[in-house]
Amino acid sequence: MKLCHSQSSPFVRKVKLAAHVLGFAGELELVETNTMNADDPIRSVNPLGKIPVLADGGTILYDSRVIVEYLDAKAGGGKLIPAAGAARFETLTRASLMDGIMDAAILVVYEGRMRPEDKYVESVVTYQCEKIQRGLEVIAASSPQYRNGAMPDAGEIALACVLDYLDFRQQLNWRDHAANLQDWLANFALAVPGYKETLPPAA
Repeated sequence: MKLCHSQSSPFVRKVKLAAHVLGFAGELELVETNTMNADDPIRSVNPLGKIPVLADGGTILYDSRVIVEYLDAKAGGGKLIPAAGAARFETLTRASLMDGIMDAAILVVYEGRMRPEDKYVESVVTYQCEKIQRGLEVIAASSPQYRNGAMPDAGEIALACVLDYLDFRQQLNWRDHAANLQDWLANFALAVPGYKETLPPAA
């Protein structure tokens, strides 16, 4: 399986962690990708030019949510995402919240990196940071504790990626809004295979 990736992307990291947890990490061939380069081959496999993209034989998949579900199904199903019922939709909803936080966090980075200094819009950054803060507060209010050992669900994988990405890019200090997630992340890090191997480069 070939994975178009960047080490700094939290969405790519979700896929890498899922692969480690499900026992597929050794089958991944990582293809370094620069989505800002018009000549990068990513645009020939995903017309949106976004990562991650997974090629498995003749199957091409993009969007981290799709790839994580594909890997789960490839491993027999029901491991990262419950197969049916209320638990399935609860997990998918948590994972969707994490993806929304990641989207907001990346937009904060883009505002600083891609706009000329005289066109930087502070209100846009504030708007996105407020999304991140509200999301973190909702998670913290549920007082989560990590108890799933080496088999987290998709929402838990995404939460770890969110917290480490916020540490990496420093959009805000998540501990100011969700201090009780420090123990959660520490327990996740100790239990889940691939956690350290998939950290962002400066985290």
